[in-house]
Amino acid sequence: MEVAQTQKEGIVILGLKGRLDSNTSDDFEKKLLGLILSGETRLVLDFKDLDYISSAGLRVLLKAAKELKRNNGRLAFCSLKDYIREIFELSGFVTFFPIHSTLEESLATF
Repeated sequence: MEVAQTQKEGIVILGLKGRLDSNTSDDFEKKLLGLILSGETRLVLDFKDLDYISSAGLRVLLKAAKELKRNNGRLAFCSLKDYIREIFELSGFVTFFPIHSTLEESLATF
C-alpha cells in the first residue's frame, strides 16, 4: 500500500492507495500514530485509491481515533468506493466516523 501525505490549511491529508490489510496495517499504523503522537490533531484519510480494507485496517482506524480523542483531535474519511463504504456500514463505522463524498467536503468540516 502507498500513502501520500499532503497538508492543507493545517490539516494532514493521507491518500491511501492499494490494500489496507494484515500485510500493510502495521506500517500504516506506525505512520498514522506517529503523526498523532507528534502533535497532529486534524487528519483526513482519502480513500479514493483504496482498493480493499480488512479487519486489521479497521482496527488501525479505531486505534487512531481513540488516540485522537485523547488529544482533542478529529479524523475524517472521504472518497470511499461503494464496496469500501459497505464494509464501513456493516462494521458500524458510519455511525461514529465522519465520512464525506469528496476531499473538499472533509476539509470544510474542520
